Amino acid sequence: MTGSVALEVTALAKSFDGHEVLHGIDLSVPTGTITAVVGASGCGKTTLLRLVAGFETPDRGTVSIAGREVASVGRCIPAHRRDVGYVAQDGALFPHLTVGQNIAYGLSGGAREDRVSELLRTVSLDESYASRRPHELSGGQQQRVALARALARQPAVMLLDEPFSALDTGLRAATRKAVSALLSDAGVTTLLVTHDQEEALSIADQVAVMRDGRFTKVGTPQSVYRSPTDRFTAEFLGDCVLLPCTVTAGVAECALGRLPLRDDDIGTVGDATVMLRPEQLVATVLSDDSAPDDERGVATVLASEFRGHDVLLTVDLGGDTAPITVRQHSVAPPEVDAKVRLTINGTAVVFPDRAS
Repeated sequence: MTGSVALEVTALAKSFDGHEVLHGIDLSVPTGTITAVVGASGCGKTTLLRLVAGFETPDRGTVSIAGREVASVGRCIPAHRRDVGYVAQDGALFPHLTVGQNIAYGLSGGAREDRVSELLRTVSLDESYASRRPHELSGGQQQRVALARALARQPAVMLLDEPFSALDTGLRAATRKAVSALLSDAGVTTLLVTHDQEEALSIADQVAVMRDGRFTKVGTPQSVYRSPTDRFTAEFLGDCVLLPCTVTAGVAECALGRLPLRDDDIGTVGDATVMLRPEQLVATVLSDDSAPDDERGVATVLASEFRGHDVLLTVDLGGDTAPITVRQHSVAPPEVDAKVRLTINGTAVVFPDRAS
């Protein structure tokens, strides 16, 4: 990430009808990067975007864009003077205008036709699209036109509000990849809000997980996924293997054996819950004549779900431990009823029990 900050949100709070939606949140978006705010519907992420855009005014806190304060209590620069681009969920193109007229909307000065052609090429659309109407375009093409229209004014910050959610699965993946590459290549600072965890993790330089108007974790996609701060963040971002454990001397003792912990958890002691991602587990078939020295980490395959490039195994560790999920490559996976040894890649995360 670059050193300068294009968007700075400080202690931002907002209430509607006496209900506080945002609880004094802080967020910095470095220049030229993509930050994704991810959370369930109703958690406050769209309210954050509307405050940055200028569609709402904050109750407390400030919003600064390119070093200029644009919102605070008693001060709110209008949306059209904030130097932001905004792309809504449905693109919100003007149906009575052509593609070219949509893109040129708000442009001033001469050479508008040349600028429209340039922007169409920027979003990987042929110049001939300029004469088409929005209803003649696919959903993905409409989103690209909406993006071109937002880019036309060369904003300091691009705001994307669930821009791909209305597209079908295949088109959504292709469109978000194209848009991500476009924004990155152009060096456009972007704030994206989405409820799609995969979307946030795949295209963002920074991910902020929101719950009930607060951020539970802000960091790189790798850090928020691999080192969540709490159980909610862990489960929201993907499948988890959760097991009761006892922690001593930087090691978690559980049904899988002794698991090394990440550095942040080294000081944890006592009863806790250990968290692993299913892809951290590797199931290796035990031969019929081998007697394991340690029964911990030995399991029986209960079910196998083929996913193409990988397979999800449901395995039983025995005793009172509930079955867990293992995700591994689908080439020659263990068969149902096979006895397997589970080994771990990487370190585990622990969440201390409240009582301890």
